[in-house]
Amino acid sequence: MNIKNLAIICLITAISVSCRQDDVIFIPDRIPTGKPELTSVAGFYMLNEGNMGSNKCTLDFYDMTSGDYMRNIYASVNPEVPKELGDVGNDLEIYGRRMYAVINCSNKVEVLDAATCRRIGQVDIPNCRSVAFHGGYAYVTSYAGPVEIKPDYSQLGYVAKVDTATLQVVGRCIVGYQPDGITVCGNRLYVCNSGGYRVPNYENTLSEIDLATFTETRRIPIAVNLNQVEADNHGRLWIASRGDYFDTDARLFCYDTRKDRVTAQIPVSVSSMWLHNDDLYIVGVSYSGSQLSSERTYAVINTDMGEVRTENFISDGTEKDIRIPYGVAVHPVTGDIYVTDARTYVNPGRLHCYSPDGTLKWSVRTGDIPAHFAFLGK
Repeated sequence: MNIKNLAIICLITAISVSCRQDDVIFIPDRIPTGKPELTSVAGFYMLNEGNMGSNKCTLDFYDMTSGDYMRNIYASVNPEVPKELGDVGNDLEIYGRRMYAVINCSNKVEVLDAATCRRIGQVDIPNCRSVAFHGGYAYVTSYAGPVEIKPDYSQLGYVAKVDTATLQVVGRCIVGYQPDGITVCGNRLYVCNSGGYRVPNYENTLSEIDLATFTETRRIPIAVNLNQVEADNHGRLWIASRGDYFDTDARLFCYDTRKDRVTAQIPVSVSSMWLHNDDLYIVGVSYSGSQLSSERTYAVINTDMGEVRTENFISDGTEKDIRIPYGVAVHPVTGDIYVTDARTYVNPGRLHCYSPDGTLKWSVRTGDIPAHFAFLGK
């Protein structure tokens, strides 16, 4: 079976199987303006987080060769799996021929065949958050402890090292409190320590881990409540801080690993960021508890020059129709920009496709809280 058969499978299961009484497995949508694309990219998967406690994390697929958008395909391809994907999808990556979905509150990483979406197995990791890959291993951040907000939360987090051949955890490296985003840069792993459960005593460090020894070499002070990190093509890290929602604003920091220092700060809120060549695309919503206000972000930063290329990559005014910009991705060949809208957080969201010049091409309904993309090559 390959990805071209998913539409047929979804149709058959929509008629014969319903894994949840309050949820419908939909027949695939053909996007009217989504014309078939003949590139090296077959399509992309979309991981919908689902609201915490609802057990409604789902997986969608957009088939670029046909223009079909298929919702909840994990349930359709794997009808025998109880509870489907689980509770809160936190990250999604393809490595080799497999796809890895980090399911936070279900304490697992689901491993799927990338071409068919068929379940291969799972890796049990408590309160897991994000994943990165290097040399045949998956590196997964874990809060380690339960979901519990208290200033004196004492459980340090760790990074789990997973052998992708056996799907076994073969090592753990202790880091800071509530580690979130993770990336590989050179021969090092870098991990955002958020301290998010320790409100108002947030962490402010970035853990550096030597890949050869899998040991933490140091913790680098950056800013409070770090949540995402992306390595660019020039040995620099782009690190997002949520701030404390009151006195300290959200910011994006550039840390140069060669100079060993922060070289830039940009006052922007980051819900999601995606590196395309030397351009870092950012969407976000910044909340101010003191001013009871919020601002939306649709920025592009040139990582080579270290400066904002545009403060709004949407050029046709349709950003007014987006309630909560939540996820962003860029087609590696065409440069099309995909933006998700979480809307109410408890109902289906929306996915919008923009041309490289920022004009809307099409939109489609998704699952609840659409967030994480993974492009599939042919």
